[in-house]
Amino acid sequence: MTQPLPLTPEGLTRLQAALEREQARRDEARRVVQEQMEANENESLDLAAAQEALSGAEARIGELEDQLARAVLLAPNGGTPGQAALGSQVRLLHVDLGRELPLQLVSAAEAAAGPGEHGAALVSSESPVGRALLGRRAGDEFVVDLGRLQTRYRVLTVED
Repeated sequence: MTQPLPLTPEGLTRLQAALEREQARRDEARRVVQEQMEANENESLDLAAAQEALSGAEARIGELEDQLARAVLLAPNGGTPGQAALGSQVRLLHVDLGRELPLQLVSAAEAAAGPGEHGAALVSSESPVGRALLGRRAGDEFVVDLGRLQTRYRVLTVED
């Protein structure tokens, strides 16, 4: 059974755009492979590289099509109000540095699809910060263990 893939509307748009880019890349790679196959043997040294590019594009298209087929849009205000969940816009304070970090909590596939809007970083709910942030509210503090580094954060705001 395939797992549903929760996405924000923006994340769905980014995945669709990524698919379109990969399809264009695949079409260009097909054209280059065809040209190399039609060229004489002395000119077809780049055939293997073109075939590799084509194979890579086709594999990425398959991944994106699978993700889009499993996409389930997150409902606005689908979680508990004021509690960090997938799709939440969050402002964190890096306590040790005194620096604010705007972010959006998203699925891993959405975080990999490209940059977020409004200057907020896309943070996967499967990352160390994302896992620690799930369920937190404004005012909560937490520590993320990153191996040699332990970072303390305070949740400043959570918006659905």
